[in-house]
Amino acid sequence: MTSLFTPISVGSIQLSHRIVAAPLTRLRSEQPHNVPGDIMVQYYAQRASEGGLQIAEATPISLQGRGYLGSPGIYTDDQIAGWRRVTDAVHAKGGRILLQLWHVGRQSHVDNTGGLSPVAPSAVQVKDLVFTKDGWVPVSPNRALAIEEIGEIVEQFRQGAIRAKAAGFDGVEIHGANGYLIDQFIQDGSNRRTDHYGGSIENRARFLFEVVEAVTSVWGGDRVGVRLGPSGTFLSMSDSNPQATFGYIASELNRFGLAYLHVIEPRISGSQALVEGQPAVAAAQLRPLFKGRIIAAGGFEKGTAEQIIARDDADLVAFGRHFASNPDLVERFRHGWPLNAHDRSTFYGGDARGYVDYPFHDEAAAAA
Repeated sequence: MTSLFTPISVGSIQLSHRIVAAPLTRLRSEQPHNVPGDIMVQYYAQRASEGGLQIAEATPISLQGRGYLGSPGIYTDDQIAGWRRVTDAVHAKGGRILLQLWHVGRQSHVDNTGGLSPVAPSAVQVKDLVFTKDGWVPVSPNRALAIEEIGEIVEQFRQGAIRAKAAGFDGVEIHGANGYLIDQFIQDGSNRRTDHYGGSIENRARFLFEVVEAVTSVWGGDRVGVRLGPSGTFLSMSDSNPQATFGYIASELNRFGLAYLHVIEPRISGSQALVEGQPAVAAAQLRPLFKGRIIAAGGFEKGTAEQIIARDDADLVAFGRHFASNPDLVERFRHGWPLNAHDRSTFYGGDARGYVDYPFHDEAAAAA
């Protein structure tokens, strides 16, 4: 019977189990140049397991694509070198790690972009917050992208993919969810364009497909994943017909031969906060349409993860908050050991507390 500990391949990447460390924005890079430093190396090394997959946190492909102080980038040589230390540490423990390529679009502030205005498919203003040197503040007003700028951002994604390869990653994931730039193009609540990037579902999905084509030209499809959030409303997102929109996208992604599709369940609101009582539905809806591997994410426990795999609605399950507080989550699940509770107040920014100081099971047992 298939379980969390049944080996599997995602594209050309061989894994010994199906427990995935989800990409988590923790905002611990070294400032002012957004470089992964010692504490990030320690964090990812702690969570590496033999034959296990980590998806590194959302990583801006450009300064203008940066939304939050402390998020590490992948647009300078120093950042490549910092990430190389992370990937070396993960590989030393037999783990696999992908980089999530990110452009936040309108979800930003001029303090985080070097004074550049946030950009979006359309100048739809929202009331959301971003983390800056002054703490959590309202986003800056955004402007609509010109046609020629869209092509420039596609090229930035391609360059990010190249730099991720130089940094030693095993592949990349394209962040197309959670209300950031690609998602802003996809959903019609944020995309009001009247050119060939707006209007129809086919037009609104065009930017995503151009990015996928650019990134797979670097890696090949078998080392690229795409993350989507069907019906996601985080960061003021909405779509008039999400089932049609995301069904079309899932079907069309088949032509790229991707390693996987990473699906966020709509029961997640904000920073991994579970909307209680809502079942996992998104992966099941897209399963008949997408022919490759599916990673499901969003409020899973060990039992519900086993269930979604047993139903064949997903092939792997990504865990966020549990990996944040349990660096040895794989072994805790394997042996049925109790889990550390997470501290939500330490999720974003700060120091070692709530980041690399959670005990492994043997340490916790010895202290009991």
